[in-house]
Amino acid sequence: MRWLLLLLLAGCASQTPPKTVEVPVPVPCKVPQIEKPSFAVDGLPIGANIWDQMLALRAERKQRQGYELKLEAAIQSCQ
Repeated sequence: MRWLLLLLLAGCASQTPPKTVEVPVPVPCKVPQIEKPSFAVDGLPIGANIWDQMLALRAERKQRQGYELKLEAAIQSCQ
């Protein structure tokens, strides 16, 4: 009887624990929609002089860089 009990206990001790398997689960990306800014060049009148156009183009470049950073951050958060 004691041998049977020892064999049963020895059998339980030799079992390996179950393995954990991690599986990626798709999750919907919920990022608020990023509004497109009104760019500086779009507000220029048709006959604006070259200096006003250049100022607006430089301002638009900064606006676009900020807009692109927001878009890239939204994409990054979904990956």
